[in-house]
Amino acid sequence: GMYLARGNHESKSMNKIYGFEGEVKSKLSDTFVELFAEVFCCLPLAHVINKKVFVVHGGLFSVDGVKLSDIKAIDRFCEPPEEGLMCEILWSDPQPQPGRGPSKRGVGLSFGGDVTKRFLEDNNLDLVVRSHEVKDEGYETMHDGKLITVFSAPNYCDQMGNKGAFIRFNAPDLKPDIVSFSAVPHPDVKPMAYANNFLRMFQ
Repeated sequence: GMYLARGNHESKSMNKIYGFEGEVKSKLSDTFVELFAEVFCCLPLAHVINKKVFVVHGGLFSVDGVKLSDIKAIDRFCEPPEEGLMCEILWSDPQPQPGRGPSKRGVGLSFGGDVTKRFLEDNNLDLVVRSHEVKDEGYETMHDGKLITVFSAPNYCDQMGNKGAFIRFNAPDLKPDIVSFSAVPHPDVKPMAYANNFLRMFQ
């Protein structure tokens, strides 16, 4: 089976700005825009692999002591709010220094290795895997090996020159096996072709 998690782009506002809504309207219809919005509200916010690996799109939280049961209790069937656990799980990023700081995105927060370590200990987990940031090699390991960022879109927006990557976890020890790959040719559709006109001015 395939397990999908919600990211910060699975929302009506981001779909409008970055062109997913425009592409769906152009190729399908307005009805499908609404259907996608509904499906995105059903996507899980996190997964746990074999009770050891915590997988999210964004990152961790502005408060300590968040348990898996708190995440499970979030009413996710809505558009993401601008603060709180659901917002942070979709938007936050790790930082090299300990503690917490403001997010460079203006939403969510930045969190250090000490935050990661406490979250993992509190929930009897070994590793955080998240995405949300382009990485040159397709991945980056931080926080004393307790957090891996993995980004699977190579040459993001046809201009970043980054590799993509994915992770294999082999039972029983779940040691991460990271595979990176380069972009290949694709149909000639310009990046952000369906994006909001305002954003296209910067292309």
